[in-house]
Amino acid sequence: MAKMVTFGRPPQMFPDLPGASDPVKVAETLLYHLFPPTPPPPPLLRLTHHTDYIPLTSEEISRALSKSSITSAPGSDHIPYSVWKSVHRLKPSLLPSLLDPLLAHGFHPPSLKKALGIVLDKPGKPSYDSPSSFWVIVLLRTLSKILEWVVASRLSAEATICSLIYPLQCGSLPGRSTADAALVLQYNVESFHRLCYKVPTLFLEVQGGFDKVDSLSLLYLLCKRGASPYLVQWVGSFLRDRTCHLTFQRSPRFFAPVSVGVTQGSPISPLLFVIYVSSLHLEIPRSLIISYLDDFAVTVASPSYRTNVRLLQKSFASLKRKASPINISFSVPKTELIHRRTTRTNELQ
Repeated sequence: MAKMVTFGRPPQMFPDLPGASDPVKVAETLLYHLFPPTPPPPPLLRLTHHTDYIPLTSEEISRALSKSSITSAPGSDHIPYSVWKSVHRLKPSLLPSLLDPLLAHGFHPPSLKKALGIVLDKPGKPSYDSPSSFWVIVLLRTLSKILEWVVASRLSAEATICSLIYPLQCGSLPGRSTADAALVLQYNVESFHRLCYKVPTLFLEVQGGFDKVDSLSLLYLLCKRGASPYLVQWVGSFLRDRTCHLTFQRSPRFFAPVSVGVTQGSPISPLLFVIYVSSLHLEIPRSLIISYLDDFAVTVASPSYRTNVRLLQKSFASLKRKASPINISFSVPKTELIHRRTTRTNELQ
């Protein structure tokens, strides 16, 4: 649908918002709702060539392009990945020479930070007079996403070395998929059951997700854990001064400044979010916290259900205390609790 809108097919519903008498007002109202204001990132440092920088290679660009589908909708420049793949095949040195100075100086230019926001109506709504009746698909410029893939790969390689992530965090990391998270949870539950413990799991989802990331706290964490200075500076440049053009019926053609936590649709955003919430993996006795991006699973074990309830309450209270300073909260409607029972448990009762 986003690709069809990009190439000229308008969305079905026009937002009819109270107090928004023309398309410009509609765009401003939607922008405020979809990109709520966040604290501004720190000012850019003076650009210098970092001595720790390792030059880009054509192989890194090839790996980034291999993750890019030619059917993906392009951003505001309307350049599909097929163009860059052809360019790289004909002249492998061109893209590294274009992108290398940006990463070497830790700088992401404003021209690559112009996003296209496709506004789509949520199906089944009784009316479309509220911004909450719409959602947005953010399309980024393909050249920017190639560089973002490269940075994500380099930062991922440093994540374990610099303890940027917790061992039980999954998602956006090599070898840590949904299946890995499920297998770790299953193994620990079965281990507790062999001890004749009762084992419940509380499933939590971070409310707001990527929008809640505070860029200053994220950059401080990267610096504190020893990430490469050129990557830290590039991330700071990437997150600030972003603009977006919303596309809907009769939408005005202008790019407006937007506040973002980490950018929706970016290859590096999931990794930055995982790093940002790594501190929520607390070491709590008889508890296990596993996460996949913004989904957390808190598992406890004890001989009784009553004790488990107390343990879960204590674990959740600790999570909330740790999450509050970094502006993270959990969605109550999406919270679920599972009490697992085995055949042996039923026989004992």
